[in-house]
Amino acid sequence: MLEASIQKNDKRANVLIILFSIIVFVAVVFLSKIKLEVSLPFNVHLFAKINAVINSAVTFLLLVGLLSVKRGRYALHKKVMMSAMVLSLLFLVSYICHHLFSESTSYGGNDTAKYIYYFILITHIFLAGIILPFILYTSYRALIAEWPQHKKLAKITWPIWLYVSVTGVVVYLMISPFYS
Repeated sequence: MLEASIQKNDKRANVLIILFSIIVFVAVVFLSKIKLEVSLPFNVHLFAKINAVINSAVTFLLLVGLLSVKRGRYALHKKVMMSAMVLSLLFLVSYICHHLFSESTSYGGNDTAKYIYYFILITHIFLAGIILPFILYTSYRALIAEWPQHKKLAKITWPIWLYVSVTGVVVYLMISPFYS
């Protein structure tokens, strides 16, 4: 196992994690209601494609992170998971840009596909909305080298994060034919 990277301060960590999670959640909700009328020199749905690429990369990193920790390669695991977090932050910026500059797109497939799409979309949105504090608490436990707590949280966080990253790509693949 690795040594602690930061000094333990649960009180400060709790405040920062909760505050950051609330700020991000409110920003995403608030900014998704705003549309900027700007003429960009490219198709604004490029942001959605970037999001799908980032989600694909995060999915790959999450799988590599799991394999590396299972093989006892903890330094690699730490680098991979931190990379997944950085990419998730870049995703957030791109996601906000896409929703600031584009109108909502309605799904235009048949009824069966529409039900599948909306089920995936709703579960994706809900889990994406709650995953951030789990990721941050799991990371914090690793950074202070509290391995039993980290492992316990990771068993909840990892599959949800994986589901969110995979379904992000699926949602893009299903909705992208209907972009105007």
